[in-house]
Amino acid sequence: MVARKDLSFNLLVVLGPTASGKTRLGVELARRLNGEIISADSRQVFRGMDLGTGKDLAEYGDIPHHLIDIAAAGEEFSVFAFQRAFYDAFAAIGQRGRLPLLVGGTGLYLDAVLRGYRLVEVPPDPALRTRLAILDDAALRERLRRLKPDLHNTTDLQDRERLIRAIEIASGEQAAALEQPPLPRLTPLVLGVRWERAELRRRIAQRLHARLDQGLVEEVAHLHAAGVPWARLEFYGLEYRFIAQHLQGALTYDAMVRQLTIAIGQFAKRQETFFRRMERQGLGIHWLDGRTDALAQALAIVHEATPGGLG
Repeated sequence: MVARKDLSFNLLVVLGPTASGKTRLGVELARRLNGEIISADSRQVFRGMDLGTGKDLAEYGDIPHHLIDIAAAGEEFSVFAFQRAFYDAFAAIGQRGRLPLLVGGTGLYLDAVLRGYRLVEVPPDPALRTRLAILDDAALRERLRRLKPDLHNTTDLQDRERLIRAIEIASGEQAAALEQPPLPRLTPLVLGVRWERAELRRRIAQRLHARLDQGLVEEVAHLHAAGVPWARLEFYGLEYRFIAQHLQGALTYDAMVRQLTIAIGQFAKRQETFFRRMERQGLGIHWLDGRTDALAQALAIVHEATPGGLG
């Protein structure tokens, strides 16, 4: 077993699109590298949402895992909340002398950690809102542009309520930036699992049918019966959206399965696009061929990145 102090990196990342096998790979690497897994999945944080989010809890075995089942279904969970929880888990794992492995496919969560987004919670500021209320939309837009010259989300400029909230957030972020402690120093080694598109679509369909057989429709029905509204379930991703529509009578079972399979394939394509954008922004990703032994490929890369090798 490798000691963390012998490694040249303090965070091992395993990313990939849905159904790529990244969880299984992460578990095997954690077992060999004395690691613990931190999930980077925006939906696996919710309790009771197991089959629809692909938790595959049985795969973890005796490997400790974090950021799974930490919020109630129906709650809000933000990128800020994820980043804060990640840093807590990262520090705790390091204190135990073990290696953190960040494993998942939610690009925004991964990017928030790997590029060190400076995120703060900005509560409503009634005094600021009172001062802004007397300004017309043009003056509000100018104020936001002064606060955020590199503003990309132009939708905030069109709606007055969103415009005021954007100014509120930008002002709060500026004030908080002066008080925020430095972020933990990360030296990540990033691995990505890649499949040919046709094979990935086959894996997606196969996994969906397996989860339907395991009770995925019943899971969604139970969540609704427990008080999670249909609209909230649809917000939690494709499986919950299409099955909620089926349970409400808008889709037959066969139409639901057919449309859901296509939609998950399209989602996987968007995940891959996000990962490519992360690369263009400077993140080095070592891509593994899913068709062959991904674990052997990963260990070879880790060995190469480790002074003296793995022994």
